Amino acid sequence: MLSIKSFTFNPFQENTYVISHKNGDCIILDPGCYGESEQRELEVFIESQGLRPVLLVNTHCHLDHVFGNAWAALKYGLKLHLNRLELPLLENAPASGLMFDLPFDSYGGEFHFLEEGELLRLGDEEFEVIHTPGHSPGSLSFYHSRQSWLISGDALFHRSIGRTDLPGGDYETLLASIRSKLFTLPDKVRVFSGHGPSTTIAEEKMFNPFLQ
Repeated sequence: MLSIKSFTFNPFQENTYVISHKNGDCIILDPGCYGESEQRELEVFIESQGLRPVLLVNTHCHLDHVFGNAWAALKYGLKLHLNRLELPLLENAPASGLMFDLPFDSYGGEFHFLEEGELLRLGDEEFEVIHTPGHSPGSLSFYHSRQSWLISGDALFHRSIGRTDLPGGDYETLLASIRSKLFTLPDKVRVFSGHGPSTTIAEEKMFNPFLQ
């Protein structure tokens, strides 16, 4: 059994997730915590719940999703898991931060590169890695079939989709990713996005204006 805790961090109102197993192991996914107060908020939750971070994962590497990578990796001794195609975005993220007057230190450690169809394991639970490009070239979603939920990053939002006007984005590619890889999941699947509230596959099929 897994639990999900979300935090809304940084000026871009990004959703950071801590996914925890009943054995106390947890994943830190898209740590957008910017600055000491947000880092401390995440740290206090992990400590208060008696959790042990064992995986650090990025759905993609736009700056708002990676502010806390270096901090989390150093704090908990973690290696970053991401898709190889996101490396240019990760390398450029600090320069992008300066454009918004948001300087930060980027992750500089080792990588584990995630591929389509790979299984990401937490305790005795596993997630399917789904490559959902369009918002960025290496965007990933993570599907937990047993509890019927999906982490979609910035691919699919509540009645919206990720922007495609940033470097590496492509509108038609994103729509194809959603239709062929996410809308083929069961309607009941709960979707946890990179920004905004959660939704379901059924709701987005019926009401998302970009996908009608």
